[in-house]
Amino acid sequence: MKAMVLERPGLPLVFMEPPDPTPGAGEIRLKIEACAVCRTDLHVVDGELDHPKLPLIPGHEIVGIVDAVGPGVDPARMGRRVGVPWLGHTCGTCPYCRSGWENLCDAPLFTGYTRDGGFATHVVADSGFAFDLDPDADPVASAPLLCAGLIGWRSLKRAGQGKRIGLYGFGAAAHIIAQVCAWQGREVYAFTRTGDVEAQRFAISLGAVWAGGSEEVPPAPLDAAIIFAPVGALVPAALKAVRKGGRVVCGGIHMSDIPAMPYSILWEERELVSVANLTRKDAEEFFPVARAAGVRTHTTVYPLERANDALDDLRQGRLSGAAVLVP
Repeated sequence: MKAMVLERPGLPLVFMEPPDPTPGAGEIRLKIEACAVCRTDLHVVDGELDHPKLPLIPGHEIVGIVDAVGPGVDPARMGRRVGVPWLGHTCGTCPYCRSGWENLCDAPLFTGYTRDGGFATHVVADSGFAFDLDPDADPVASAPLLCAGLIGWRSLKRAGQGKRIGLYGFGAAAHIIAQVCAWQGREVYAFTRTGDVEAQRFAISLGAVWAGGSEEVPPAPLDAAIIFAPVGALVPAALKAVRKGGRVVCGGIHMSDIPAMPYSILWEERELVSVANLTRKDAEEFFPVARAAGVRTHTTVYPLERANDALDDLRQGRLSGAAVLVP
């Protein structure tokens, strides 16, 4: 197999040809068709998330065809197109797993972080955390749904049923969930980097009713806001933008420190909550919604060997939508 490997955080990925992996009990192997590049991959590669498996093959928005199954896996899964997300395994026995909160499992494994991921030609995955996809689905278009879509969906659920939704950071997740919001009849207010006119036009083209810089005040108080950008300074800005009783959802796995802020912007029963990982139930809910809403992902394709270029383009904010690696 071929893979882009992280040997040490802070260094570029290295192209290697390790032995083909073999699936163990309860596992499957995929021949990878596409793997989207997520900001969490960037946090892992840049060393902002501690204690990754090393050496590591990053990537957790994987679409591929099952080409081998391990003991205990239904052989009928051979040849199926499946998707593998960030949450790669849970213990199934801790209080969180037993109560429907497997995203908070005490002993999880994460794809592309604590187990090898999809910046490769092949990957081994827990069969229970690999979702069957439409056999006619476009692998490149589907790949961003495996994290950007799922985390966006979980964040939107946490945001509640309000009509006016603010999205801070209009990247891979926001461009998907904006389409869902428009389909649901909600109003999307998109917040981008200051002066990023291209991103603001992109947001409007996907149904946003307003787009502006992250420091701007929206034309109407928001019912809720979701922060996808990993910038702690956006928390007080979003709290100021939501109405009394509104909610701000932090959708990222990593964020810079939240600055000191006056209690007055949190008062009046505003809420600040976070989203951690995802559950398989999120996928069961989201994929039918994405189909019904006619979600179209906007992607930039890179060959596997250019994974470092894709990461740098994401790091520098040069992407609209999502980067996708194709072996």
